[in-house]
Parts: sequence; C-alpha cells; structure tokens
Amino acid sequence: MTPNQEEALYGFLDNVTEPFTLENVTVLVRMLDSKRSENLAAEIAALLDARSVAFRLNERQWLSRRGFFEKVPFVIKPTKLELLNGILIPGHRCVPFANMAVMPHEYQFFWKGKAVPWTTSEGDPEDFYPYYYIFGHEYAPQYVARDNPENEIAFNSDPYEDPPEVSIRTLDMRLIYREAGFVPGDCFVARSKDWKKGIFDLEKSDKNAWTQAELHAWLEAAERGFEDSFTRLGPGTCTEEQIAYAYWYGGKRMREIPSYSLEEFLFEKTDRIEKVDYGIESRYWFAGKDIPDDKGLSGLAVPPDRTPIEDMLLQANVPISEYVILSYVRDAMFRNDGNIENMLNRIVPPVIRLGKSERKMIVDYVNDVIDELDGRYSIFFDKSMGPIRKRASDLHTAVVELAVRLQRAEMDLSWLPRHIFIKLSQIQGHTASLLEDLDTDEEPPESELDAIDHSLDSMVETFGEIKEMIDEAMNNYRRSNLQLVKSGDNVRNEAWQTVQLSVGGTEIWRRALVPGSGTLKDLHKIIQIGLGWKGVSPYRFYIEGPGGMDRKIFNNTMKIREICSQGVTELQYEYGTVWNVKVIFISPYQPETKETRRIIAGEGAAPPETICGPLRFRKLLAAMTGGSDAERNAALQELGADFDPFSFDLEKCNKNLKLVKND
Repeated sequence: MTPNQEEALYGFLDNVTEPFTLENVTVLVRMLDSKRSENLAAEIAALLDARSVAFRLNERQWLSRRGFFEKVPFVIKPTKLELLNGILIPGHRCVPFANMAVMPHEYQFFWKGKAVPWTTSEGDPEDFYPYYYIFGHEYAPQYVARDNPENEIAFNSDPYEDPPEVSIRTLDMRLIYREAGFVPGDCFVARSKDWKKGIFDLEKSDKNAWTQAELHAWLEAAERGFEDSFTRLGPGTCTEEQIAYAYWYGGKRMREIPSYSLEEFLFEKTDRIEKVDYGIESRYWFAGKDIPDDKGLSGLAVPPDRTPIEDMLLQANVPISEYVILSYVRDAMFRNDGNIENMLNRIVPPVIRLGKSERKMIVDYVNDVIDELDGRYSIFFDKSMGPIRKRASDLHTAVVELAVRLQRAEMDLSWLPRHIFIKLSQIQGHTASLLEDLDTDEEPPESELDAIDHSLDSMVETFGEIKEMIDEAMNNYRRSNLQLVKSGDNVRNEAWQTVQLSVGGTEIWRRALVPGSGTLKDLHKIIQIGLGWKGVSPYRFYIEGPGGMDRKIFNNTMKIREICSQGVTELQYEYGTVWNVKVIFISPYQPETKETRRIIAGEGAAPPETICGPLRFRKLLAAMTGGSDAERNAALQELGADFDPFSFDLEKCNKNLKLVKND
C-alpha cells in the first residue's frame, strides 16, 4: 500500500462504527488512491490482521476500535492526592477508550452535560509519572513533556536529566467533588461520546455501591482477557494494543460495570498479570514469567503488504520499507556521495551476501529513486534534516550489521544478555521509522527535529551499552570455551552441563555445574539450595510454548543428558503457583578430574518462597529502598529482618549442597 492508501485506511477506521467488510474499505481506499490497486484488498486484509488495528469478527467482517469501545463504560478512580487538590489527571485512565492519536491533555470531559474546565498543576515530574505508567514507565516522561511547549523545551534542554518542575493540564474538579460529596474510594463511571476526538461523559459511583462478588467477577474476566491476549498475540507492538485485545478477549463482562479501574486492577488487584521488561520497552505478561527472547531482528518496521524488494530485504535480515531506502538515497545526496557501492553498503551491510539477482534488484531500484529525486533534491533545503538523517542511517546500518554478526557468530546465544535481539529490533524499528519520517521535502518544525535528535541520542547511547554487554558476554564465552576445550582432553569422564537459572520477574540468577547423569529431581534440589528455598511447594519442569502456554511436561526421573540429546536448551521450573525459574543449558563439557556439582556464580538475594510471587517481591523491595519507616519495617517482617537484596553467599550454597544426596 502507498502512504496515501494507508492514510485513507486509518481515516476509514477512525470514522466507521459498524462492522465492515473488506469490500467496503477497499472501495473507499481505491477511490482516494488507485495506485498499485491490483492486490489492494489482500494488502488491506494483511495490514488489518498484522497490525491488530481492527478486531476480526469472522472471515468477512471486522470491527474498528471506535466501533468496539465507543459508549462502553469504564471506571476512573481519583487518588487521595487528586481529591485533596481538586483535580483529575486524565493520563492513562482512558486507555483504550480513546483514539491513541489524541494526547491525554487534549481530551474533553463532561459532567451533567457541561464541559469540565481545565486548570494547570505544577510539580516535580516524578509526581506525575505514575499517572502515565500504563503506557509504560519508559514513556511517562514523553507524555509529560508533550503536555505543553514549555515542558518540551525543559525536557529537550537536557535529555539526561528531568527538569526540576513542570506544569501539566489537569481537570478542575473542585466544584464536582464538593457537589457530589466525593470521598476516597468513590469513582467515576466514564463513557466515550466520541472515541475519535477523546470526548467523555462522567458520572459518580459511591465506593460501596458495588459488591465484592460483582467486582471479583470482573476481575476474573479481566485476567482471562489479558492471558488470552498474551497467548494468542504474544507481547504485541505496544501496551495499548495489549489492553485493547484484553477487553476483546475478556468478553462482555469485562466491558460492563461494576468493575475496577484499569490502574487499580493492574497495580493492586491482580497477581496473575504484571509489567515486565521487554528489551528497552515494557509489556504486560504472565506474572513471574519472562517474555521469550527472539533469535534475530523481528522486522517491527516491515509492512505486512510487502513489495518484492521489501520481501527480499526481509529475507536478508534487513527489515525495512521502501521509504527507508528512499531516505538512504537522500542521505547519500546529502553526503554528496554518488558512489552506488557505498550507498548499497549502508542499506545492506557487506556482512550480508546477496545474490546477483537480489543485488541487481536493489541497484535498479536505487537508480530509479536517484532519477526521481535528482531534479528536486537540494542540500540547501536539507541543511536541518540532513545531519539527523545521516546519524539515523549510520545507527540503522550498525544495528543491522551487529544483529547479523551475532546470528552468524559461532557461540551459544544463551550467553548473550537477556532480550538482546528484542532490544536490537526495537532500536532498528524506531530508527527505521525515523528514516521514513525524514523521507520528505518538507522540513518538520524545529521542535520536532529537536525531539528526533534527542531520541537518536538516547538510542545511540543504548546501542553503545548493548555493544559493551555483548563484548563482555563474548569474552566470557571465549574464556569458558577455552577451559572446556582443555578439559575435553580426557574423554573418559562423564559429560557435565553448565546451567543458568533465572528467577522470573526478578534480576536474580544462579549458574551451576551439573552432571549429565543427574535427574531433574537432582536439578530441583540444586535450584532449591541455590535460592535458599525449603521445598515446601510442588514443582514441575516443562517447555514453554507460544504465548507462555505449556508445551511438554517432563518426568522428574529423566536424566539431563537425555533431555539435552532431544535438542532442548531451555526449560521452565514452576514452583508452587507463583514462582518460575528459567533453566538454560548453556554448554556441555567433560572435566579433567573428578567434578562436583556446585554453584559457580550468582547475583542477588532470592525472595523467600512464602512471598506471593515476583510482583509482591518487587513491591517489598521498593518499600525497603524508598518507603516510609513503617513500610520498611512491614517489608522486613515479610522478607526477614536480616534480608539484604544484594547479598549472595556462594560458599554457603555449596556447603549446603554437599549435605544433600542425589536420588
């Protein structure tokens, strides 16, 4: 699809409220732009499904987000701070009941038919961030910055430090709170009058108006909706998408009142759903479980309706659209570099070897683009965008090249830092989107260029940190590999395995040496001792399938060498109902002399097994470091008076391990 066709499609989705067919939307898009129309219907269907921008009702019909969410009731629960100050901060409260293109400070609210007035509130940015956390902790500063031009200037003046004070638009609720007799625990029932523009009606509900049984029914529907969305769609492209599909899969009950507010549900009520790190972003996921890693660039920026050249580049692990290629050509013109080889090496790094036909396809395409741009491109008019585009293209090339080199490196990818390919995919996808935006003859406003430049600063810095982590991991792998090769001289000894153990939802890990003849029951004991647990809960080992679902459960009597011989490199160890430990078989080796099963490294104090999962554990750690005296004391009562989150006693672990016999 062309950019105009995509724009027409999104315009259609923003306005249609009834179920629609592929024929309905195709006719409209073709009327507005008839280019490349032979496969237009198939391209529209691919985009609708791949980008999850509409809900599929059946084989022929879809329903737009507007059609699904408009007039559906949801709950907003003011905080004590908001009640005290007579304000309401829209923030993330209206996700997904408003168009994502509308910023929270652009919403309109009505109370008893009258518009609620806006006011401003000043304070430390940290005071406002929690009202945007559902979008993702990483995006909260951006929402505060974009609230008004003064905030944006303040944030852009130093991209590494928050300004000391900001001002955001807040709803002036003083008369409403007084008139309605609001007290802590009361809430608003909101309904979108216009999803596209972000217009809402508000009415009050008393804190005791709904029974706990009614709220529990909604809680169960919400948890089911989120878990079904994870299973069917994976982590998705953003949290807003995850939440929209949670309401879709949660069924009719999730779209009814009584209900909890979304933030109360996610932050306080559920112990099955939690926010987890996902590369340089975050997503909601099964509590206590990590999102599975990718093993290459995931093509976040590749359109589902790919052209032949886009499809060929994707197969070569360069997931970009044609508009990124156009931006590369503009970059070459800005550099005044007419060498076609240099241009191609930036688009497709030399580490990727293309066939003659693929290379000719790109050369022909680039030459056509050069002919098209040659008459209208001007370095003079590109003086502001050119340097930014140059930085973006250099970063994009470097990311693609590094990802390909990692895939081709002769090393066990388990040694790489967690989510490394996801992080690289996110940087690649964001950078490719910037390049698409910079494929234009019209210079964006200076403030927008500054924001792009600062965004690039952040991505370049993150990419540098990723490279350092990769270098360290590869050095560790090489050192370990040398030792294993040396130990392999004596082939008569039994093969052993290096095993990495990571507690889901935390940064706690252990590394152990185990014999191939050991069973999973023996490995269970090593995990228990390494984490200081007492074995009071049932456990099992299984392979995790797509979307976090179980794929295969292993018998505890199976030997480790039998499991590894099946090509299994990762297992999940489920302990009780709230703890999961990822088990990675890193590398086999044969020791020179008699080896002992032992723990060789680790980090962080393990949570007591009595704590109700990683979400509760993280809240207790936060209370220990940043809570009041009362909160710290309460946390230590649960964690233990001597609990030190940074302690790990390797010697004690191995002493305890020697006292335990294998079965």
